[in-house]
Amino acid sequence: MTLSLKRRTFLTMTGVALAAPAVLSGIRHARAATTLTLGHGAAPGNPRTLAAAKFAELVAAKTEGRVAVNVAGSETLGSDAAMLTSLRTGALDFTANSQGPVSAVVPEIAALGLPFMFESADHAIKVLGGDVGKALDERFAAVGIVALNWWDNGIRHLSNSKKAVITPADLNGLKIRTPADPMTIDIFRALGASTEQIAFGELYIALQQGVVDGQENPLANIESSKLYEVNKYISLTAHKWESTPFLMSKIAEARLGADLEAVKAAAQEAGDLQRSLSAQKATDTLAAFKSNAAIEIADVDRAAFVAATRPVLENWKQKPFGEFVSQIEAAAQS
Repeated sequence: MTLSLKRRTFLTMTGVALAAPAVLSGIRHARAATTLTLGHGAAPGNPRTLAAAKFAELVAAKTEGRVAVNVAGSETLGSDAAMLTSLRTGALDFTANSQGPVSAVVPEIAALGLPFMFESADHAIKVLGGDVGKALDERFAAVGIVALNWWDNGIRHLSNSKKAVITPADLNGLKIRTPADPMTIDIFRALGASTEQIAFGELYIALQQGVVDGQENPLANIESSKLYEVNKYISLTAHKWESTPFLMSKIAEARLGADLEAVKAAAQEAGDLQRSLSAQKATDTLAAFKSNAAIEIADVDRAAFVAATRPVLENWKQKPFGEFVSQIEAAAQS
């Protein structure tokens, strides 16, 4: 697959510009006993970007300047998968990552994206506040990662450049980009679409050049990365929820000493902000999209989508961690 580098270059330069204030912040805090780095892949204006900046501010305040956090967004430090590798080796200290890539390290996390399992982000976060979240904490710890907080990557919807999608049958013949997330791939194959995995930083160009017909993402991501410019048809499928796991390296945890609890508190506050911003962004973005004559918004036959994806849940119960899948289902229904 050959993609134009023009937009990728723009995104890279944007990421460098975003990182610059954080670097300057690091210089201002040159006397900080510990300087750490946070990487993420979100575009400017995205709730993930704003919450990451707030986290750095909170850490500086709560540790009275003893810890400084430099933030690099827009995949400046590489893809989500690359940042996870850096996290595990200690080359990166924090990442606000994505559920799909993280599932390559902790496979169980993909089960949070079971189709139509959660009615809202609040519902999902409530489930993660119980035994489901504790079980995931243990799995992350086993691979050298601390799960600091669960940010919201939103309820996900479908967009494409060809036609309004109302029923699963409308997906026949469409090629849909998904992240490298086994759950999302299974969902769209169950719906009759073909799938291709493309890095998010390359998605706009892939859609523009017709490498794929469509994609699925929260409305906030569709807006902040301007995917609506090349995908005019947006279907409100609400087919799954995804987390943004906010993660810390075990190596960074060891460096923090007595400041660890302050950093954890900062992560919680930043998470509260991110989830609030994400909810408001989704509401505002939907209203803006509906008022944009260049975009066609479609409600879908939800019952048909639920029925078509029901086998995904049963298939995932047969995986080695099927007991955990059943645990999520039970917690979501309680």
